[in-house]
Amino acid sequence: MIIILTLKKAKLALSVLIAAASIAALGLHYYSSWTYQEAIINEELSQIIQMHFDTRNKAVLEEDLATMKSLFDTGKRNGIWAYEHEVIKAKYLRKWSEKQGVRFTDIKSSVKVRRLDSKEDELSANLAVSTEYKYIYQDEPYAINSFRIGTYHSMRMSKSDSSWLVTRQWYTDPFADSLQLDEIKTESSKAYILSQEARDFTDLNKRRISAVEYADRYCGAANKIEDGFTYNKNYRNYNGMGGDCANFASQILHEGGKFRKTHSWNYNKGGSSAWVNASAFKNYMLYSGRASLISYGNYHKVLKTSYKLLPGDFVAYEKKGDITHISVVTGADSKGYALVNCHNTDRYRVPWDLGWSNKGIRFWLVRVHY
Repeated sequence: MIIILTLKKAKLALSVLIAAASIAALGLHYYSSWTYQEAIINEELSQIIQMHFDTRNKAVLEEDLATMKSLFDTGKRNGIWAYEHEVIKAKYLRKWSEKQGVRFTDIKSSVKVRRLDSKEDELSANLAVSTEYKYIYQDEPYAINSFRIGTYHSMRMSKSDSSWLVTRQWYTDPFADSLQLDEIKTESSKAYILSQEARDFTDLNKRRISAVEYADRYCGAANKIEDGFTYNKNYRNYNGMGGDCANFASQILHEGGKFRKTHSWNYNKGGSSAWVNASAFKNYMLYSGRASLISYGNYHKVLKTSYKLLPGDFVAYEKKGDITHISVVTGADSKGYALVNCHNTDRYRVPWDLGWSNKGIRFWLVRVHY
């Protein structure tokens, strides 16, 4: 009798185990199916976002404002604001290209979706976007130049009929400091720029070369997507605390250029004022003797001397009497025009004045003594 009861209990336990395993397997199946479907939806929405940027870039390149407008919900206030800002930016790029004597030949964005939420016919996303611009000079159609700008977007879109329209968009605009388009004088600048030739940087010392390598590696969203949109994690990111440009410039000179830290210029779980503040950084470098001034003034005053800038030097941008930005020189294009890297709106090998064309802006061109 005892043996029979034991067998019954064993059979019952086995049945319970089998049932539990079946329920678990069924639950896992539904969970896997749900996560798979969610992944498919997110991939489709990511493709929609990528297509939006592809179409927007083509509209900028072709100055097709009708197509640009079709991407935004201009029936809503935030949608029309987003559209109008893109129009202003497109016009600025055209004006800048006229001043420079160049023509943009291609604009392509690589979009990395950092967060994506969707509900019915609406989506919101946080994005890191690396946009590559290619251009040629009017008298050098065979020499293709390029640069990349990285931006961080918060975007909302909604589906209208068969189209997805931007209803709201925010990002740190790389051209926000120079949208007074009528103040860009073109002819004298163009003539001088087109008269220049490529520059040879093969004799740079090792410290300058190392500084440029660091600037290229950690240029954030301006990098190629396959190389990662990263900053150096050993340093705090100050973009949300007034800007990371001076912090990045300090890193370039210390980590890459091998400048030793000092009591005034220092980083230890956080940066000193001279390390992280643009104005204090510029003043420290000049007054410490680690750098010297090449020239100072508005764009037309410093244009010719800008050709003295070498990779590893830096440019400080002054607006209304305050130094608001620092970028580090990393090269030159086919006409010898200096290119820079920086943080805030991340830049990789971008013409040094692009985004800084207003009449009131002053430039400090600074030689760093490696």
